[in-house]
Amino acid sequence: MKCIVTGGAGFIGSHLVDRLLDDGHEVIALDNFVIGRPENLAARAGSSRLKVVRADVTDLEQIKPYFHGIDWVFHLAALADIVPSIESPIPYHRANVDGTVNVLEAARHAGAKRFVYAASSSCYGIPDVYPTPESAEIRPMYPYALTKNLGEQCVMHWCQVYKLPAVALRLFNVYGPRHRTTGTYGAVFGVFMAQKLAGKPFTVVGDGEQTRDFTFVSDVADAFVTAARSDISHQVFNVGSDNTYSVNRLVELLGGDKVHIPKRPGEPDCTYADITEIKRVLNWTPKVKFEDGVATMLKSMDQYKDAPLWTVDKIADATKDWFKYLGDDGSPQKASS
Repeated sequence: MKCIVTGGAGFIGSHLVDRLLDDGHEVIALDNFVIGRPENLAARAGSSRLKVVRADVTDLEQIKPYFHGIDWVFHLAALADIVPSIESPIPYHRANVDGTVNVLEAARHAGAKRFVYAASSSCYGIPDVYPTPESAEIRPMYPYALTKNLGEQCVMHWCQVYKLPAVALRLFNVYGPRHRTTGTYGAVFGVFMAQKLAGKPFTVVGDGEQTRDFTFVSDVADAFVTAARSDISHQVFNVGSDNTYSVNRLVELLGGDKVHIPKRPGEPDCTYADITEIKRVLNWTPKVKFEDGVATMLKSMDQYKDAPLWTVDKIADATKDWFKYLGDDGSPQKASS
């Protein structure tokens, strides 16, 4: 198959590119390299079946030519940080909503055979039920989550109206080598790995007993390929590890001291995907145990030598708008009269 991966130089996207090449497909990795890194694809530079394209999904005319003759479209390009989305929501709408519509239109007019969208489990906000099924209430707590869910709705709408064969995968807490190391405060693995490399204590939010459905990136890449190979359309699936692990357990596996920082409003105490549907419909199951995944991360720790080192004070400054705009219970703050 001839495939295009938007966000192909990013963390998950580059692993998906690897998997597709390993499976013998031709791949166009399309990325604007704002978040994606050329080094994520460097090991594949000599492949005759890989074409790396610098382009932005917010520009339809720029990306359209690369979709000609494409069989499978994997749309992973997005802005993906919580705090910047609170500070500046407009770029998130442009990238995650308008950009998704552009990719859908390019795929539709090219006659793509399959479209797989990287949706986000952040759409659930703070769920009422664990494990959380796809039928759970959608209640995004910040603009990043909102825009990713709006993108998902666009995908399902194009599927309904234009008969574009598409599925969306709601990803839970993906981790693995090449995890993003940009300057924005974000996911726990990127923060902890830099702290581990520097010999500094891990900054644990709250008491550390909150749990996350940490899902290894190779399992996620496998879910994308499994979805593309299927004939299922107009459906959303959770993608998770089939378990949930505390942040304290992660610290234990990484090894080191820890320091506690205030719990942030709007963050769930638990993320835990109900993956019954993807198991039943697509016959997909995760394979990598959490302990093995963390061990793999430790082997790739040198990737974080240039990553920002987050201290308690730096985190407090970086997340001040989080506390400013979200109430103590995660609800939006009401304007004072």
